[in-house]
Amino acid sequence: MPSHSNGNLSMVYFQDFVLEGFEGGLETQALLFAVFLALYMVTVLGNLLMIIVITLDARLHSPMYFFLKNLSFVDLCYSSVIAPNALANFFSSSKVITFAGCATQLFFFSLLVTTEGFLLGVMAYDRFMAICSPLRYPITMCQSACTRLVLGAYCGGCLNSVVQTSFTFHLPFCSSNRINHFFCDVPPLLQIACGNTAINELLLFAICGLIIVALTIVILISYGYITVTILRMRSGAGRRKIFSTCGSHMTAVTLFFGTLFVMYAQPGAIESMEQGKVVSVFYTLVIPMLNPLIYSLRNKDVKEALRGLGQKHMAMWRMC
Repeated sequence: MPSHSNGNLSMVYFQDFVLEGFEGGLETQALLFAVFLALYMVTVLGNLLMIIVITLDARLHSPMYFFLKNLSFVDLCYSSVIAPNALANFFSSSKVITFAGCATQLFFFSLLVTTEGFLLGVMAYDRFMAICSPLRYPITMCQSACTRLVLGAYCGGCLNSVVQTSFTFHLPFCSSNRINHFFCDVPPLLQIACGNTAINELLLFAICGLIIVALTIVILISYGYITVTILRMRSGAGRRKIFSTCGSHMTAVTLFFGTLFVMYAQPGAIESMEQGKVVSVFYTLVIPMLNPLIYSLRNKDVKEALRGLGQKHMAMWRMC
């Protein structure tokens, strides 16, 4: 590790970090490993299944399911950025991650989480257009428009990720190399930086707060108009179908933005790392695991597509 001397003050700059993870003995680590592994396996299988079903079933080739497929892809990717390394560290004696590895993990995690937030906002807009302006919907939400919206979500995620990662790793890390977390994230990294972190904390609070508040307003306005439109409907079956679809989306939105607000968009979140670890498990593993269940169990079209895929698979198995 290189050192830098300034008069009587000598500072040591670390090139590796240690992810301390969760406290506890071997039994605790084994239990946490089993929990993380189970959550991650269900996340991978559930989101892969959603992607396959939406791709193969022609009935699901609509804008709503195009966005849902992208949501599943993002969930699969950002849980995979965190979980494999966390699983390896449960029984590792060193728990070391390189400076470049830490920066890469933070970049992709920030990119994908922010992209998921924008995708949830896009999905709310899609439901608003489908329910409140059904005649304009096929034109407004054409394939090219849907592709542009998804690309915009990724660009927004990339922009936030570049800002957060560059500002965080521009700081000197000379006081300690031990990160009080199970992955590289901005709050625990700011805790071990030996420079002035005021600008970084302001950026984290301002950008994340702005994104969360802006998207929440978009989603609430969309669902406000949707609720008014539903209440004007005469068909009870139509109301139930729309409430089921929109209820799934609102459940996913509440879980995702609620946990992000606790972690990033409130003053003092930087200091509460023990609480932050639990919250982080929730939005890095639990929510990506729950999203396929939320959208499949409460969605008749997805359940029929899953049933059809299962029957086709069973028929092929019997033929073999």
